[in-house]
Amino acid sequence: MYEKDPIKIFVVEDDAAYSKFLKYVLSLNPDFETEFYTTGKECLDHLYLKPSVITLDYSLPDMPGEKVLKAIREFDPNISVIIVSAQEKIGTAVELLKSGAFDYITKDEDAKERILNSIKNARNKTSLIREIGRLQQEISVKYDFEKSIIGNSSAIKTVFENIERAVKSQITVSITGETGTGKELIAKAIHYNSKRKNKPFVAVNIAAIPSELIESELFGHEKGAFTGALQKRIGKFEEAEGGTIFLDEIGEMDISLQAKLLRVLQEKEVVRVGGNQTIKLDVRVLVATHRNLQEEVKAKKFREDLYYRLLGLPIHLPPLRERGQDVILLAKHFLDQFTKENQLPKIKISPEAQAKLMQHAFPGNVRELKSIIDLAAVLTDGDELKAQDITFNSPLSSESMMLKEMTLQEYTYTIIRNYLNKYDNNVLDVAKRLDIGKSSIYRYLKEMEQLGI
Repeated sequence: MYEKDPIKIFVVEDDAAYSKFLKYVLSLNPDFETEFYTTGKECLDHLYLKPSVITLDYSLPDMPGEKVLKAIREFDPNISVIIVSAQEKIGTAVELLKSGAFDYITKDEDAKERILNSIKNARNKTSLIREIGRLQQEISVKYDFEKSIIGNSSAIKTVFENIERAVKSQITVSITGETGTGKELIAKAIHYNSKRKNKPFVAVNIAAIPSELIESELFGHEKGAFTGALQKRIGKFEEAEGGTIFLDEIGEMDISLQAKLLRVLQEKEVVRVGGNQTIKLDVRVLVATHRNLQEEVKAKKFREDLYYRLLGLPIHLPPLRERGQDVILLAKHFLDQFTKENQLPKIKISPEAQAKLMQHAFPGNVRELKSIIDLAAVLTDGDELKAQDITFNSPLSSESMMLKEMTLQEYTYTIIRNYLNKYDNNVLDVAKRLDIGKSSIYRYLKEMEQLGI
């Protein structure tokens, strides 16, 4: 992971003897390319050479070390500046480190080892920064919405237009659509094409978190705030600082917590559970739900003021059954993706198979289509998917379940797992559909985890 290319180092030192000492020490490593300067101005005039590390004498003849450090940080905050001083002043060291210095080293008998070790650590930091930048660039390409969101239908073109509007502003975006239509993909496309793309994207599925834990999960808590709070924890809003928080299935939030969320959104600040310190926030909010929030407001299950606060720019994802030939475009995309990932020969979709796909309603939407195509690619014997390779059997059909002998407990686990998969891990929704308490589902999930199911 760490870079193998030579690392460029500036040594800024006006003491000829110490400069000679550093030149000898650094020459022992063939990976170091070193430039030597005697003044702060010389160093600053050559920053265009893009050094990774600068060892900086604190007491230079033309300007103080803190002034040179500030100028370097303004030019490129990723340059690691190691302050080298003849005097050990704790207060000065602390202030310089607070100002962005990577390390503070005194000119004593241990200086050689400390400098080499500090350069090694700085090099690793530089490599990590470059790796993060590379990954962020990959993610930006991955979520280029015109390439990652497949479709030519008029309905999906409207989605593209709204994503473009969302990318150009900081407006809150509310994404609606049935389960499996790709709401999180839209949220990521907005974030990774916006000015916040180099900052965190934090996704939170409200439905997957027990209601008694949501406040702590979102806003954090202080040590001792409640039983089991053994240490301080920052919440998801703080994690997303400078970036975007995506609140999926916002319609499942308990109404008693909605007022607290509203306050955070209005004041742009958060107070951790059990704390009294106000923490300012710079976070963009994207939300999604498969519910009709207007109906939820009428039913007094969702606060009207929060609804209007979150509405922002609405983006509705049409169900797959309303997207016409997009079904075939997506099917071909998923098939190509599957064959590449599994190093299989290229496979086509026969006209009969395409006709069969077009006749299906896809209650599970895009997620269901991908599952069907992946299975068909495994079942086919040739280089073309045939109609018989495509199956629409639900994993919960009585026929498929009865083919296997299972205990009643195993049947229960199977039903719960498949319902959670089908309904996007929405515990509250699944509990209502199965007519059991949500605590029972959490209990079953814990049992399944312990059994490795």
